[in-house]
Amino acid sequence: MTLDDSQLQGRTREFLAAHPPASTPRADFLAARFDAGLAWVHYPEGLGGLGLPRAQQAVVDAELEAAGAPDNDPRRIGIGLGMAAPTVLAYGTEEQKRRWLRPLWLGEEVWCQLFSEPGAGSDLAALGTRAVRDGDTWVVNGQKVWTSNAHNARWAILIARTDPDQPKHRGITYFVCDMTDPGVEVRPLRQITGEAEFNEVFLSDVRIPDAHRLGEVGEGWRVAQTTLMNERVAIGGMRLPREGGMIGPVVTAWRERPELRTHDLHQELLKLWVETEVARLTGERLRQQLVAGHPGPEGSGMKLGFARLNQRVSGLELELLGEDGLLYEDWTMTRPDIVDFTGRDAGYRYLRAKGNSIEGGTSEVLLNIVAERVLGLPSEPRTDKDVAWKDLSR
Repeated sequence: MTLDDSQLQGRTREFLAAHPPASTPRADFLAARFDAGLAWVHYPEGLGGLGLPRAQQAVVDAELEAAGAPDNDPRRIGIGLGMAAPTVLAYGTEEQKRRWLRPLWLGEEVWCQLFSEPGAGSDLAALGTRAVRDGDTWVVNGQKVWTSNAHNARWAILIARTDPDQPKHRGITYFVCDMTDPGVEVRPLRQITGEAEFNEVFLSDVRIPDAHRLGEVGEGWRVAQTTLMNERVAIGGMRLPREGGMIGPVVTAWRERPELRTHDLHQELLKLWVETEVARLTGERLRQQLVAGHPGPEGSGMKLGFARLNQRVSGLELELLGEDGLLYEDWTMTRPDIVDFTGRDAGYRYLRAKGNSIEGGTSEVLLNIVAERVLGLPSEPRTDKDVAWKDLSR
């Protein structure tokens, strides 16, 4: 299908006329939107899209926003939208796409990501979770860590080692794991914020049908790269208005509380405001590049910058507020569905921003990716590249 912006705008208005947001139940509206191909227009017809360029989604979103249409609560289902869905689309069978994409986008089924492991550190390819084939199923045993939203998830994207005789980047296979399996145990990880949005997940004889495998056996690392590149774009390249995100509360405090101002803080605020705006505009350019293809290593640079800026801006906010910045009223053990940086106090933002340089790929690993794949610098020596995983020291 080919539609120009005007035709797509007309199609969206026809949809809104047939499904008025004010009188259509939210669940019915979202289901109808998906079936009309207006969920993500760059996806194929029948899977929530129209096979159009990604950039044209903005046309649909503008019309829906103007009409006061409900969204699918993207922050609650961000892992599904930003990581699982692109991977299912790229590597899933037609049956898998039709089974998982619709309830994922509607928010009926929450997803999480079972990648990181306590024994692998930042070297994801050294993972030790094992999947052993038993007829038409795989039996999985191992442990995953730092799993956001595992306590709410229905499904998980999972990578496990299926051939320990292969080097660490080979012999890995990619699965979709049913989080309701009796062998899945989710334990909260309490953070410095007092909350437990992260979890550790123990997998004990979890049985995964071979029909829930994405990609070929042993090709899990290649499949995982699709997930990881989309994850870093989702984290570092999110669309924000000017003065959106972490810089917003700092600028507001500066404008509303002149007694806090000093010359040195003013200079630092100006510097960070400019860097934040550069990052925002760079993110816009990156999203424009994505229209022409898949996300590349540039997303790692965006995510790296996002983490550094968040930590510097939150530190400046505490310095600006003085003793008021030390207040943190919500240090309680909760299991939040979303991370809310701007709706909380400065103390929370400062503490939570520390995790930005770990989640979605550590800053140290991302520096290597930018150096090698963006700048073209020589790679670090890797003596374990061709050694069988089972022979590596651990």
